[in-house]
Order: sequence, then structure tokens, then C-alpha cells
Amino acid sequence: MRNIRTAVIGIGNMGSAHAACILNGDIAGMTLSAVCDIDSDKRFRFAVAHPDILIYDDYLKMLENDNIDAVIIAVPHRLHADIAERALEKGKHVLVEKPVDISVSKAIALNAAARKYGSVFGIMFNQRTNPLFIKARELVKSGQLGELRSTVWIITNWFRTQSYYDSGDWRATWAGEGGGVLLNQAPHNLDLWQWICGMPESVTAFCDVAKYHNIEVEDNAKLIVKYKNGAQGIFISSTGEYPGTNRLEISGDLGKLVLENGVMKWWRLNKSVDEVCKTSEEGFPKIPFEYSELKQEESETAHRGILQNFADAVLNGAKLIAPGTDGIYELMLSNAAYLSEWKNNSEISLPFDAAEFDELLSERMRGSKYICGKSYGAPSGAYKERWKVKWE
Repeated sequence: MRNIRTAVIGIGNMGSAHAACILNGDIAGMTLSAVCDIDSDKRFRFAVAHPDILIYDDYLKMLENDNIDAVIIAVPHRLHADIAERALEKGKHVLVEKPVDISVSKAIALNAAARKYGSVFGIMFNQRTNPLFIKARELVKSGQLGELRSTVWIITNWFRTQSYYDSGDWRATWAGEGGGVLLNQAPHNLDLWQWICGMPESVTAFCDVAKYHNIEVEDNAKLIVKYKNGAQGIFISSTGEYPGTNRLEISGDLGKLVLENGVMKWWRLNKSVDEVCKTSEEGFPKIPFEYSELKQEESETAHRGILQNFADAVLNGAKLIAPGTDGIYELMLSNAAYLSEWKNNSEISLPFDAAEFDELLSERMRGSKYICGKSYGAPSGAYKERWKVKWE
């Protein structure tokens, strides 16, 4: 295979940007063969601009085309897993937008399908290409930070107005979107949190519905997690604060990392905190350390980086930066947070009862105000700055 003949399912904001990226020749080894959308206006606009590209209104018909090797899925969250599974069954390679879906049960089924059919399966966790997060993961995973003691991520620079939420009928609804700030704005951060620090054993959460906006899902959330070794973590996110903060702090037995404002600060201790605590005869000792800073001088390759990595995986067997099967982890954190809130802020052990979550989510979806079918303007066909890591 010289070029991956690719189709994009869903040509709204994200899908149109992916399509434009491929059409511009930005991804070596990948060409655009087709697009699919149920919205006739979007299909018409795309056909006028790109008359040589096949256009479908039904993704199932599109998947029957043997001249399509891979699909990129950029439709509403709750449709991701179903479409991805059908595509895998048809032998297509699949790259799905985040989140992988809205429930862990869907992710479990999709991961099983990926293992069964063996195609390349990736997810658009584009912020994994950021050099500061890559370095932080390296330091934690290599043991240079020592055993994890605590983590705190304050990620509140998501300020949104009521006008933003009113701009689409699907926004901030249980039936249309499947959740609020944890499912829409924060999936990248939840993924990076577990990618760097590992998955916790339990989640306790406080998710405030409509605290700042007239919506039916949460716009303010706090997660408190426990790790296997006894360490704890806190994750705070909101769309109702201004100015917001993006600060990740990771403390280990051998030092501390702080990522903020495009800089990673590293305090590297020459003795472990545990050792000094147990052996020092002083009550308030100062532990010598080396201090260094890593500034983000290079931009993350972002969406283009994930697309190129996906193409390289299909063509040359390259290791995926973001395997699609990893999508279950951040989704498990947000699902557990919702389950905790719905069960009187109780501590939820991981993995949790996925069937119970689905039942409680279905109750909220049945009472949702979402009505499918409205269209809100033409997509730009370009990647937006707000989709990259935002430090301020």
C-alpha cells in the first residue's frame, strides 16, 4: 500500500479540519477518498469545494467501498464506538476522535473488536504530542521522580458563555453530548493525567450541574482519586471561572514537577523524602535538590502529529502514540466521576459496574432536551488554537 485511501465520517468542525489537512498534503502516505455526513448542507458545501471526492450520506454504504482503507470518525461522541466497530468489521483501519464514546461498556466492546479484527486503531489524543507532557511521563515512568505521593491538576481555563452552549442543540445535554466539562473539555487532561501518573484505584467526585450556566450537565467538577500505593490525586475543572488556571503538580519521593505557563519545573532531591523522614535527627531538615526548567520551545505536532503517526502505523508498523484501546482509561475516570455524583458522592472503585452506569445514564438521556437535526453554520475546515494545549 503506497497511500492510505482515507474517508472522514462527519465533516463538522473537527472532521472538516482533518479532511483539509489530508487534502493539503500535510500527511505523508495519506490521501482523501471520501467523506460522509447526514447533513445535506455540509455535503453540498463540500461537494462544491471538492468535486473529485466521493460523498456519502450513509456511512454503512461507504464502508462497503473496497477502495477505502481507513476511516476517521468525527461524529457526536455517543456514535463513536458503534461506527468504529462497524468499520473494523469491514477491515478498515480506524482513527476515532476523543472521547472514544460516552460509556465504558461501549469502549470495552470496541476494544474487543479491535483485538478481534486486527486493524490499526487509534484515537485523537493530540495533546500527547506536547513535549512537556512527554518529558513529565518519561520522568515519572522511569522512576526519576520516585514513588508517587500526590498529584493535583487544576484545569479551569475553559471559560464558556451561555451563548456558547446555546450554539448547538447537542451541546451540554445528556442525550446529545453525554456529559459536560469532563466529557467535552477535559478528556485530553484526564487522558494525560493517567498517561503520566497511571490509573487510580478509586474515584470520589463532586460534579455540579448547571452551577454557572443553564444546561443539563456539569460545568464544574472535582475528582479525588486514590492510587494503589496510597497516593492521592485531585483534578479540578470548570467552564465558569475566569481567568482560569492550567497547573499540573506531581510530587514523588525524589522530587516534584510543576507544569504551568508552558514551563516544566523540576526539583530533583538527592535523598528520598521517606529516607530523610525516617532517619534525620532534625525536626525541620532541608533536603538538597537540583532545580531545572524545561520551556516549551517547540509546539506540539497536535492533530497533524497523530494523523501522521496513524499513517505510519498503517504503512510501516510504527508504534501508535495514542492507541485507540487507551481511550477507555480517561472515559473510565469521567464515568466514575458521574457515578460517584449520582450515588451521593460515594467512592467508586475501578473498574466499576458498567451496567449500573449505563442504567443511570439512560435515565438522564430519557429526560434530555436534545432533539437531533439542527445545523449551526458552516465548519471552518481548519484546526483551531483552542484545540491545542492552552496554558492561560
